[in-house]
Amino acid sequence: MAEGTKQILAKPIQLADQVSKSAGSAQTNKQECLELKARADKLATLLRQAARAELYERPARRIMDDTEQVLDKALGLVYRCRNRVLVHRLFSITPGAAFSKMFIQIDNSVADVSWLLRVSAPAGDDDGLLHGLCPIAQNEPILTLIWSNIATLHTGHSDARSEAAAALVSLACDNQHFAKLIIEEDGVAPLLRLLKEGKAEGQENAARALGLLGRDRESVDCLVAAGVCSAFGKVLKDGPMKVQAVVAWAVAELAANNSKCQDVFAKNNVVRLLVGHLAFETIQEHSKYSVPSKAMSIHSVVLANKAAASDSSFDDAKDRCLLPHPEGQSKSYQFHSVVQSTVASAKVSRLALNSNSVTSTTAPWKPQQHSLSGSGNRAREMEDRSTKAKMKAMAAKALWQLARGNADICRNLTESRALLCFAVLLEKGTGDVRHNSAMALMEITRVAEHNADLRRSAFKPNSPACKAVIDQLLHIVEKGEHDDLLVPSVTALGCLSRTFRATESRVIAPLVRLLDETEATVMSEAVAALTKFACTENYLHVNHSQAIIEAGGARHLIQLVYLGEQVQVEALVLLCYIAMHVPDSQELADAEVLNTLSWASKQAHLVQDWRADELLPEAKARLELYQMRKL
Repeated sequence: MAEGTKQILAKPIQLADQVSKSAGSAQTNKQECLELKARADKLATLLRQAARAELYERPARRIMDDTEQVLDKALGLVYRCRNRVLVHRLFSITPGAAFSKMFIQIDNSVADVSWLLRVSAPAGDDDGLLHGLCPIAQNEPILTLIWSNIATLHTGHSDARSEAAAALVSLACDNQHFAKLIIEEDGVAPLLRLLKEGKAEGQENAARALGLLGRDRESVDCLVAAGVCSAFGKVLKDGPMKVQAVVAWAVAELAANNSKCQDVFAKNNVVRLLVGHLAFETIQEHSKYSVPSKAMSIHSVVLANKAAASDSSFDDAKDRCLLPHPEGQSKSYQFHSVVQSTVASAKVSRLALNSNSVTSTTAPWKPQQHSLSGSGNRAREMEDRSTKAKMKAMAAKALWQLARGNADICRNLTESRALLCFAVLLEKGTGDVRHNSAMALMEITRVAEHNADLRRSAFKPNSPACKAVIDQLLHIVEKGEHDDLLVPSVTALGCLSRTFRATESRVIAPLVRLLDETEATVMSEAVAALTKFACTENYLHVNHSQAIIEAGGARHLIQLVYLGEQVQVEALVLLCYIAMHVPDSQELADAEVLNTLSWASKQAHLVQDWRADELLPEAKARLELYQMRKL
């Protein structure tokens, strides 16, 4: 409701008074003019009543513009009926149909203004959401429903506002055009107010509606400009967990439709808060920002450092084995050790920081010792299991979309406990949380593939979190079950190809086995991942190429080059890399790879790809140099 809408009422009121006065002094069509005067008086009364009310601006402007046009026409009609000389009367006869049409138009204006007063008035406890059909919106009746619900968000009581938000959710779900109309009709501001001030159910409906409104880049820009990012950040910090889960989903929706909002969410601490929700009851001491009590003595700090140092020395001994695990240890024990070593290393850094500032009276930042939820740790722990699971799933989904193509957010995630959380959830989670965690890891590794600094800092071979992530990705790939985890896991391993050392032998064989899959998507991703291992840009391309051959990859690739259809070109590119890097391989000679490359060079649809066109001649030349052609 805006005060500025009252200014647009002045002219319609003035016109209505002029129509009434002129109609009263008409000399012709007196009966029709008297009826027109009665209608004009009724409209003027409603307009004056509207001038004293707080009006919903969007429909008010449209209704007043239309009413002004109708009164202009009515005034012109009445002027033709005023006292004139006889000649003018003879040549300016006003037909009765003109008055009938004008009566209908003024009645419609009366109905429009009456409807505007109803929707703008504060709603009572028994007031419904429907206020009738607004004649001005008869060409688009859904607009009346949108206006009614937005007006209820402004003036309704708590339950009515919640129902209005739910109605907008239904409208936004049905049609993208309806979602755009809700934004255009100023529905974002009252939804944000409901999200901040409403009850839990109303907050859920408001958050869901806001998530559905951001269907495209322009709509997301409007939502961000209205302050949706800061509002979501406050709810993720202080709101009930059920509402926080819906807000996390909405964050994912907005970030998926417009990557520009990623940094804005990060500035409003949304990333940090989501990591906290993801880590809650996932790993111990999950809060990266927690600071021990200042009352801790230096002696206890030294003891803690000694204990952590002993743990880290044990981890260093394990790290010498690199990614392969020692024999005789179960996977669950190994994974538990990884988690414990990661937590211990984080303890060292935090305790060292506090030992340096133990005499300080103020911390360099505000300690985050309490729960990210306003209800506290105990309230979060008392939430039902399904709510906690949904919260984790939606937090993982939001982080997946926020990390997509954003190096800064990926760096924040890898410097926090997010990587370890994703690894734990991949092992112990179920349903959506596993899928969303796998997709988040895929996006982080995609960014790391092209960002050397991020790759070196986050995915060092001796990093416990990195080990945990790779263990879980490999476990999924080794199972080879075609589910929603397999493809992102294969993609992630391919993106991490430059982080593996020459002694690593666990990764290649499972990827090669996927070349015999029946699903084209899986085969395509496996070929793409192996290409990243064998391409010239990979420093260890010779070692990896030899490992692919030893795992039986040549035979599978030859079959894909001949019969692969959707993966023919990708398989040919990988085969060319292997032939270039290991041309003296007996396995390649036995598999007659040279004949395959010669056949491929004569296939127009294969050499049209610039990669195959560049690699084929060199691969053939190197094979001819080391092997005898088999005719």
